[in-house]
Amino acid sequence: MSAVFDENFMTPGAGGPLYRQLQERIRRTIAEGRLKPNEALPPERDIATGIGVSRVTVRKAIQALVGEGVIRQRHGSGNFVAEAATRVQMGLSHLKSFTEDMESRGSATSSRWLERTLSTVSPDEAMQLRLSPGEPVARFNRLRLANAMPMAIERAVIPATILPDPEMVDASLYAAMEAVGHRPVRALQRMTAANLGARDAALLGLEPGAAALAILRLCFDAGGNAVELTRSLYRGDAYDFVAELTI
Repeated sequence: MSAVFDENFMTPGAGGPLYRQLQERIRRTIAEGRLKPNEALPPERDIATGIGVSRVTVRKAIQALVGEGVIRQRHGSGNFVAEAATRVQMGLSHLKSFTEDMESRGSATSSRWLERTLSTVSPDEAMQLRLSPGEPVARFNRLRLANAMPMAIERAVIPATILPDPEMVDASLYAAMEAVGHRPVRALQRMTAANLGARDAALLGLEPGAAALAILRLCFDAGGNAVELTRSLYRGDAYDFVAELTI
């Protein structure tokens, strides 16, 4: 039994569901380095006995952390702390989708849909996408993963005249836009530093307040039409953005 999971592991008086408290405590313990990457966690039964909670509570907390990419499950071997994110260098001179960029590096990409709906454009979105107030847009909010590691949160807005059915998009947004003749070929991009709120931090497997790179991207198709407005959050511990400058 790991000395980490003892009767003092839980924080006295913490609010919220017990499994959420345990989930947050395990995440914090990993961030503090008391549980190392690739280190095996004790069996759920032993954790439950050591800290004085039910096995169901432990299982729910572990499964939530698995969903975030913080814990990895190996069939027949148990639960392990996930490896820290490998830093990725992303160039700023070429317009690529997340899928294209990661696959060019040999990484297996996947997405977890957070929202895929039609709604009404906001005033700010209407101004940037050159739409009239109240026009419908398709919203594509998703968590992007590379080799099962959460890497970024993307919140894309596309005019419904381009993608009237959000279910048209499966793995690649740009592939769906290319299929209807509106693939982005040019973009204006603004990057700022940000600190993650609790919800976004949980999705990326990081602590609330962790550093992130916030990117606002406005894309245009070959005809000069504004076709995509995307707000993205990239985890600050995994990305370096690189630009080549000439004199």
